[in-house]
Amino acid sequence: MKIAYNWLKTFINTDLAPQQISTILTNIGLEVESLDEVQAVPGGLKGLVVGHVLTCVPHPNADRLRITQVNIGHENPLQIVCGAPNVTAGQKVIVATVGCTVFPLAGDAFAINKSKIRGEVSEGMICAEDEIGLGKGHDGILVLPDDTQVGLAAKDYFKLNDDYLFEIGLTPNRADAASHLGVARDLAAFLKTSITKPNVDDFKIDNQNLIIDVLVEDEIAAPRYSGLTITGITVAPSPKWLTEKLAVIGIKAINNVVDVTNYVLHDLGQPLHAFDADEIAGHKIVVKKCAEGTLFTTLDGVERKLSANDLMICDAEKPLCIAGVYGGIQSGVSQKTTSVFLESAYFNAVTVRKTSKLHNLKTDASFRYERGTDPEITVYALKRAALLIQQLAGGTISSSIFDSYPKPVPAFDVELSYAHVQQLIGKNIPETEIKAIIQSLAIDIVAEDSQKLQLKVPTYRVDVTRNVDVIEEILRIYGYDNIEIPSKINASLNNVSKPDKDTLQNHIADGLSANGFFEMLSNSLTKSSYPNNEAETIKILNPLSSDLDAMRQTILYAGLEAISYNQNRKASDLKLYEFGKTYHLIDDKFKETNHLALFITGNLQPENWQQKQSEVSFFNTKSWVDGVLARLGINNLISDDGLNPHFAYSLAYKKGDKVLVEFGAVAKSVLKPFGIDKPVFYANFNWDLVLKTIKNNKIFFQDISKFPAVRRDLSLLIDTDITFAQLHKIAIKTEKKLLKTVNVFDVYVGDKLPEGKKSYALSFVLQDDEKTLTDKQIDSVMQKLIFNLEKEAKAEVRKG
Repeated sequence: MKIAYNWLKTFINTDLAPQQISTILTNIGLEVESLDEVQAVPGGLKGLVVGHVLTCVPHPNADRLRITQVNIGHENPLQIVCGAPNVTAGQKVIVATVGCTVFPLAGDAFAINKSKIRGEVSEGMICAEDEIGLGKGHDGILVLPDDTQVGLAAKDYFKLNDDYLFEIGLTPNRADAASHLGVARDLAAFLKTSITKPNVDDFKIDNQNLIIDVLVEDEIAAPRYSGLTITGITVAPSPKWLTEKLAVIGIKAINNVVDVTNYVLHDLGQPLHAFDADEIAGHKIVVKKCAEGTLFTTLDGVERKLSANDLMICDAEKPLCIAGVYGGIQSGVSQKTTSVFLESAYFNAVTVRKTSKLHNLKTDASFRYERGTDPEITVYALKRAALLIQQLAGGTISSSIFDSYPKPVPAFDVELSYAHVQQLIGKNIPETEIKAIIQSLAIDIVAEDSQKLQLKVPTYRVDVTRNVDVIEEILRIYGYDNIEIPSKINASLNNVSKPDKDTLQNHIADGLSANGFFEMLSNSLTKSSYPNNEAETIKILNPLSSDLDAMRQTILYAGLEAISYNQNRKASDLKLYEFGKTYHLIDDKFKETNHLALFITGNLQPENWQQKQSEVSFFNTKSWVDGVLARLGINNLISDDGLNPHFAYSLAYKKGDKVLVEFGAVAKSVLKPFGIDKPVFYANFNWDLVLKTIKNNKIFFQDISKFPAVRRDLSLLIDTDITFAQLHKIAIKTEKKLLKTVNVFDVYVGDKLPEGKKSYALSFVLQDDEKTLTDKQIDSVMQKLIFNLEKEAKAEVRKG
């Protein structure tokens, strides 16, 4: 947001330099991102002075040149060669001295040097008005009145108003500071002084010659709507003072009426709109929403389809303006306009924001309405603009002020205790100073006692609704730098619920990163065109694009987008992980689920002369999944075939009937739209269920056994549909105390075995924590294992 130094000083009487004001504004929360000097004309006429032509004689070597002696107030006059036809002795002129730079209206700037022209020395230049950017005339040099002071700086003679421009990085909550008045209020609060607002006491109704009937149909979208008419105006270019003020903040002058509305917007922060009254059909204004798909052409000449939620300013026949956003091409002020209807309104911020976003229209008016304007300033701003239009364009006020305000917006009531102020700020600020700061911010103290204050916050402070907001206001005006760093730090011990989600997540993230994984962070918005459960899809009402029009139901597609992006840039060996959420609409309720996703593709290790390249496999993925679960202390899970259609094949680990993690190879049909031609392995942890499982874990401590472990092996012939998990379950159920581990170390399937059979070689590790196992005990356990495996899995022990 742009704020002009000289404009700001019309509200507050201060001699502070722009640099000092810049520091103050930044310290009180209005961060000045840049401070630039703005000159009324390029170069600011630096080095140009008033000179007196003492003599003027023909140049001996050129018919059209003259040699002059010019007094610029120095001890010796300057010799200047001049080619202007109107130069004569006795004139007062503008002289560009040696060393200065001249900025002509046309062409590039150039420096003035001491030189020889056709053999004669020239020590400057006598200037025409177009050569110094003051006008278009080039018939001859600029001749000044005879009584002009010799040596006077040209800048002072022409009374140029150079200025400084503050570029303020306004935060979204500070809508009240989106004007010169708003910034002046904050500055005055810090300086403990007052502001001077423009006087509108001269406003009066001249006649009732042009009555525009106003009907506000949607009082929710337009809580306050004010307006009046002015007749007999003459649309013309704006005067110099107005064009210069607007130019400093980057606003191009259009005409005196439109420029006044822009001026008041940046002056007071209240958007206005001027309608050509002759274009208002039926002399009637209706504030309403039009039918879906209604066509409307805006000022930029673009025909737009309106939404049924767009608030429009209409006449008896047609829409005239998108309320709070942009005017229509037909109803704007033109050179032919002689009467206007002037609008000053308070529109609902949400309504304006949605309309602005829908039509991709960002204007100075919508910028302010979206953040919240002051409902109490509409009539004051209307009077201010009407007086300025009368001053610049003539005319008479030809109607009473229409003001629809059925439900006035109340001031915010806030109770503030001194103890709370001291607690949050961390310093004992005197109560008198607290009250002084509050009053300097135009917050009324309606009641008080020794412990607290009852406050009414003005309606223009839409961001100050709670006591903590008031405390923040006190702190920024008091000064953050005035809060000393304490010599001690107070801390309290908090009872943190276990497991600590963040600590656990960092623990796993560290482990994955240490194993060569890279963490990715993707957008929760995705394409609704991706295969999803349509019934659970959460659509975005006003999507930025079709690529971001729904909330994701899986992290898989984001990971595949990242893999495709990297593979297209020759980075094909990838191990990625992401902690993120998925979003679902279930039974008309929104549900968020936390996940951990792993993505593995390409080669297992970087290319190396010591070992052959090998692609990642399902078993590599399983090892990393098992590693995560082991790191979390989760075991005794049930393994089952995965059912997710995104996988070509997969395995699921379950706790009861709930899937903790499913992992496997992504189906080729899923990879194809992303242009991925290499296998991708994906693991999807239900992180919420993982945390719930860990919460129920019990940790026991025991000594490491002093007694040796014993291994025994069995070779089993089993049906092909029997899984290791089934065998493992039978073994653990058979011997819970002594059996420590069961492992499969060889699998054979071939034509040497009966049809429908396979061979598993299992190892069993036995150990007693209290004594050394005897052969008799070992044999007894193994016999029970063989018996149960034969009985429950129909296994046949192979011998020899």
